[in-house]
Amino acid sequence: MMKHLVLALAIWLGASAVAAVAGPAEEANAVIDQWSVTYSANDRDGLVGLYASDAILLGTTSPVISEGIEAIRKYFQELPGSGRKNTIVERRTIVLSETSVVGTGFYNFARAAENDTPRPSRFTMVLARREGRWMIVHHHSSPLSAVRQ
Repeated sequence: MMKHLVLALAIWLGASAVAAVAGPAEEANAVIDQWSVTYSANDRDGLVGLYASDAILLGTTSPVISEGIEAIRKYFQELPGSGRKNTIVERRTIVLSETSVVGTGFYNFARAAENDTPRPSRFTMVLARREGRWMIVHHHSSPLSAVRQ
């Protein structure tokens, strides 16, 4: 009887562990969440580290396409310093494959120097699993229109 109980418990624990393993959507969304936290911490190196070396960024405040890690680094270095905040408001996720995910939604930017007034924006990030980790390969961010066009 005790052997059956131990075996049943082992099977249940094994099944629970499998259910707890994150899939592509959860893993990619964790990177998007980390992007928001890292941006808010003003950790530019950490932020750049979330992007693939060949990533493309269409930044909220940039008139140019930032292509490649050095261009992305320059974009973030030119942003105003401390007191920045980012809050993800709404998000949708599409799993394209086991190694490719699209995350899109709305987030707010705010700065202490601007009385933390939220600046609603929209984003799309394409993430790819490369070299054993999820990376941002494409990121588009733009201000959200106040009125639907």
